[in-house]
Amino acid sequence: MAQLPAGIRFIISFSRDQWYRAFIFILTFLLYASFHLSRKPISIVKGELHKYCTAWDEADGRFSSQSGKSGSIGPRQLPDNETDCGWAPFDKNNYQQLLGALDYSFLCAYAVGMYLSGIIGERLPIRYYLTFGMLASGAFTALFGLGYFYNIHSFGFYVVTQVINGLVQTTGWPSVVTCLGNWFGKGRRGLIMGVWNSHTSVGNILGSLIAGYWVSTCWGLSFVVPGAIVAAMGIVCFLFLIEHPKDVRCSSTLLTHSKGSENGTNRLRLQKQILKTEKNRPLDPEMQCLLLSDGKGSIHPNHVVILPGDSGSGTAAISFTGALKIPGVIEFSLCLLFAKLVSYTFLFWLPLYITNVDHLDAKKAGELSTLFDVGGIFGGILAGVISDRLEKRASTCGLMLLLAAPTDALPFSAPLPPTAMLLLSGALVSGPYALITTAVSADLGTHKSLKGNAHALSTVTAIIDGTGSVGAALGPLLAGLLSPSGWSNVFYMLMFADACALLFLIRLIHKELSCPGSATGDQVPFKEQ
Repeated sequence: MAQLPAGIRFIISFSRDQWYRAFIFILTFLLYASFHLSRKPISIVKGELHKYCTAWDEADGRFSSQSGKSGSIGPRQLPDNETDCGWAPFDKNNYQQLLGALDYSFLCAYAVGMYLSGIIGERLPIRYYLTFGMLASGAFTALFGLGYFYNIHSFGFYVVTQVINGLVQTTGWPSVVTCLGNWFGKGRRGLIMGVWNSHTSVGNILGSLIAGYWVSTCWGLSFVVPGAIVAAMGIVCFLFLIEHPKDVRCSSTLLTHSKGSENGTNRLRLQKQILKTEKNRPLDPEMQCLLLSDGKGSIHPNHVVILPGDSGSGTAAISFTGALKIPGVIEFSLCLLFAKLVSYTFLFWLPLYITNVDHLDAKKAGELSTLFDVGGIFGGILAGVISDRLEKRASTCGLMLLLAAPTDALPFSAPLPPTAMLLLSGALVSGPYALITTAVSADLGTHKSLKGNAHALSTVTAIIDGTGSVGAALGPLLAGLLSPSGWSNVFYMLMFADACALLFLIRLIHKELSCPGSATGDQVPFKEQ
C-alpha cells in the first residue's frame, strides 16, 4: 500500500473534535476582530475632522492657530463641505469636547447595553443574536461615514449614530465568549484565550490601516468599508457558527486519551462518567479556601449559587444578582473598569495625541498607533501563559498593572524611542484587560460555586465587561476634558486609574498567595482544575 501524502497524514492526525474546535476558534476570532475593526476609524478620523489651521491676524500681521498650535502656513483651499479647520461642527475651538462626546456616547451606550445583552443573549440562540448584532453594527458604522457623502454637519446625527452602534455592538462579546467557553475546557485556558484575545489588537490594527488609507482623501470610506466588512462577517456567522459541541455530536470538554482511534461515542460516555463523579465529590480545598471568610469557619450557604436545572441539561439561566454572588465577580469587574479606562483612552485618543505632539498627518499617526496594538497582542498572550503557569490570575494582573502605571507617564517624557514605548505600553496595558475579559470571565462563568449548573457564562461575561465599559466610556471623556490643559494631565490620570485597578485586586491577590494547597500556592479563588 502506498504511503499517504504528507498533507493527508496531517489532516487525519487530528480528531474530528479537534478540527471543529480549531474552526470555532478561528471563526470567533475573525468575528470579534471585525467588531474592533469597526470601532477604530473614529480615532483615526479625528485628525481629519479637526485640522490644524491658521487664521490671518491683520493686527500684528502674523498667523495664529485656532487649535492652540502656532503655525506659519496660510489657509488652504478646501472642498465646499469642509471649513478651514476641518469638518463642521468639529472645526471650532471646543472640538476636543465634541470628539470626546462622540466617544462617550458610543461607550456609555455600550456599557448600559452590555448589562442587558448578556441576560438577553443567554435566552436566545447565539447564532441569531450575534448575526443580528453584526448586521446592525455594520449598518450604523457605514451610516456615520455617509455623513461625509451627504454633507451632514449635525452633531446630533453623529451622536445618535454612535449611541445606536454602541448598543448593537454589545451583542458581540457575551456571544463569542460563551461560544468559545462551550467548546474549550479548563486546561491551558489562559494561553488559549490569550492567543484568541489578540483579535482585539488585530482588529484595531486592521481598522487603523483601512481607515488610514482613505482618511486624507475621503474619510467617509473610512467608516463605510469597515461597516461592510462587519456586515459580511455577520452573514458568515449565520452560515457557519456552531454554538455548542453537542450540536455536531462533539465532546464538550478537551480530553486526553492514550488511543487516538477512540471514537466520539466513547468520549461522550467518559465525559458523563466524569460529570457523575464530580456531583458526588465533596468540596475540595480550593472551594474551602474560596468560600471561607477566614480559612477556619464553615462554609456559608449563601455563598453557593444554586441554579435550577433538569439534571444536567444546562438550559437554566442565572439571574443578575445570582451572578454577582459568584466570588470574584465584583472585584474583577471593578478592576476591569479602571483597566479598560486606560485601554480605551489609548484606543480613541492615541492617534490624535501623536498628531498633536509629533505633528504627523492623520494617516501616519494612525499607522504609528498600531504599534500599541502590536504590543497588546504579546501582552495578552504573555498574561495568559504566566497565569496558566503560576495558576494565579489576580497576581498576574496585579504585576502587569504595577508595571503599566509608570509607563503611562512616559510617552510625554520619552526616555525610550517612541516605537519601544508604544510596544511596551501596549503589552502592559492590554495584558490585564485581555486576561480579565477572557480567561477570568470564563473561569467565573463556570465556577464551582454554581452547583448543578454552569449556564452563567454569558451573564457573568456581560457583567464584567459591562462594568469595564463604564470605565471605557469615562476614559475618552476625561481625556477630552483634560487634553486642552496639557496631555501630561491625561497620562497622570491614566497612572491613577492603573493604581485603582490594582487596589481592587489586593484582596484576591492575598487569597492567592495565602490559600493553603500545594507548595507553589496554586489554589486560586476562581479557577477550576
